[in-house]
Amino acid sequence: MLNRYHWFYYRLRSLSTAEVGFRLRQYFQKKADKQQVGWKPNVLPATWPERIFAMSSDHIPAFPFLHEQKIFEQTLDYRYPIDWHLDLSTNKRFPLTYAKEINIQNAAFGNVEYVWEVNRFLFLPALALRYQLTADPRELSRLITLISSWVKANPYLLGVNWYSNQEVNIRLINWFICWNILDASILAKTDPVFQRFVESVWLPIIYQHCLYSRNNLPFPSTAGHQLIAGYAGLFVASSLWKFPESPAWHSFAQGGLEQEMQRQQGANGINREGTAGSISFIADLFLLTYLTGLRTGNPFSAHYIHQLENMFSYMAQLPDEQGHVPAYGDEGSGYLWYLDNPAPANNFRSLLSASAILFGDPLSKERSQGFDLKNRLLFGDEGLPKFEAVPARETTLGSQFYPAEGHYILRKQEAGTGEIYVHFNAATLGSSASVPHGHADALSFVMHVDGQPFFVDSGTYVQYSTSDWRRYFVSTRAHNTVCIDCENQAFQDDALRWRNPYVITTHKAEIRDDSDEVIASHNGYDRIGCSHQRRMAFDKRNNRLLIDDQVESRRTGTRMVEVLFHVHPAIRFRAKGRNHFILSHPQTKRLVVLQIDPVLQVEVVNGQQQPDLLGWYSAGLYQKQATCVFRAYLSLGSERRVELQHQITVQS
Repeated sequence: MLNRYHWFYYRLRSLSTAEVGFRLRQYFQKKADKQQVGWKPNVLPATWPERIFAMSSDHIPAFPFLHEQKIFEQTLDYRYPIDWHLDLSTNKRFPLTYAKEINIQNAAFGNVEYVWEVNRFLFLPALALRYQLTADPRELSRLITLISSWVKANPYLLGVNWYSNQEVNIRLINWFICWNILDASILAKTDPVFQRFVESVWLPIIYQHCLYSRNNLPFPSTAGHQLIAGYAGLFVASSLWKFPESPAWHSFAQGGLEQEMQRQQGANGINREGTAGSISFIADLFLLTYLTGLRTGNPFSAHYIHQLENMFSYMAQLPDEQGHVPAYGDEGSGYLWYLDNPAPANNFRSLLSASAILFGDPLSKERSQGFDLKNRLLFGDEGLPKFEAVPARETTLGSQFYPAEGHYILRKQEAGTGEIYVHFNAATLGSSASVPHGHADALSFVMHVDGQPFFVDSGTYVQYSTSDWRRYFVSTRAHNTVCIDCENQAFQDDALRWRNPYVITTHKAEIRDDSDEVIASHNGYDRIGCSHQRRMAFDKRNNRLLIDDQVESRRTGTRMVEVLFHVHPAIRFRAKGRNHFILSHPQTKRLVVLQIDPVLQVEVVNGQQQPDLLGWYSAGLYQKQATCVFRAYLSLGSERRVELQHQITVQS
């Protein structure tokens, strides 16, 4: 018992005064909440609200009416009754007990991400649109049945679907979208069955979600996009449904969004969470709230709009010529809501359509997917002429550096030749070590040729886990960088939280006509008395990427230095000589030549599980396959310092 109190004491000492106060409020909130388990409110809005977003059915193009949603590698058919607590991947169920006391990592219950993905109701807006287009009462009945069954299966604060504030707000936002598509206030006046459902089921559960959202926001310094989602859900809900608390909720949420737009986004609009997977998710949150504020006479500040434009500008630059977004940090689902394009890559392009409409940006228009259904709802019929009025421009993109956030795009595009694309990551681990979505990938790179991935980030595979697979995919060895003594560049505790995030220093960053150069270093290996500096030089005249690594040890003893080159599973290779490899991809005729410094020993590892994991690639959450990694290594002994030179050449 003494050890337990010691742990609690030292844990308190590590927290700021503000966070201690927040934890105490959480404690008392939890005690109060336990008295409210199963509570059913008797609260209705003062008036039936007018919808904020409208979509005319006259000009909607045909789109497939699917009755299924992909849940990672599983499929949900929502024409049949849904078990809202079931993990589709294991057929295990989470218990119907007080939410905050459920251990979401208990394998006996299953995988919580599968459960949450179902309970987000991402499939519901398309169902609402299907009813609007067809007026088929069976579609409306299905929507009523789905929401009613959820309410029955999830009494207030009972079950894992009341565990996460982010999940509560994603669900709330999808209900907000559905209400607007249906024009529910008008529909209720003509359909008494729907009116009874709204008054007795839908509005009460919406109110509970708003109340939960307001009372369960995470602490700012330990939260990333979860906090943005909390403010966004509460903002759009209180903009539409006028409950007694809505004015206070609205003001509170709008102020929070203004603050997080500045706190969580860098000077160039790049989120500080250290993940590419959350870019479109966060952009969706800020876009929807901005347009909601605009439509309801509650506009956001000029700083907010400026940062939103910066976000979209980065999003327009980030993909390669085929629209592939390079991975760094944790992968997310990629979307907050959708109508006709559930794939994350399509959502990225859909957001660029919105950027073209809002800011008149030709590059966003060029890299978008046109005026899709999602933007038709957000911007109405007037959105299409605005999109078409943006001047068309075929842009030859060049390199783009973001030194404030540590992201460097080295690129060469030539008409009729193709594209060489390199993303060099000299960014921090993320804004919060206790919400560990960043990977230990300092000074790593990915490389695409003609829109096809050659050298890749290994991906994410799993998130809410402390498994060996999670440990591997976030590790330094799973990235194209230097690893020393098989140690990560930052220390992880048993819960896989980063405990000493590294600092990266950029020493040089220049873009020139014929060549680009970035030199950066990090202090992640200070704790073992070592350092790593990397120089990336892109010779655009000769299509050659030069990589120089300097590794130094300040202590006696032998160090194992590894330089890792992970390639996409589609890549085939042959050895041309010692440390000299010819790489090919079936979707491009050009070959890539990898030459590794001759002082290094090289082995090619593919799908290794023992003695440790190495040589794996994840194209999406809960997907993995074996792939090749060129593991180049040496023992650094008495010399204490080594300079290594590698080059990657794209043959014409």
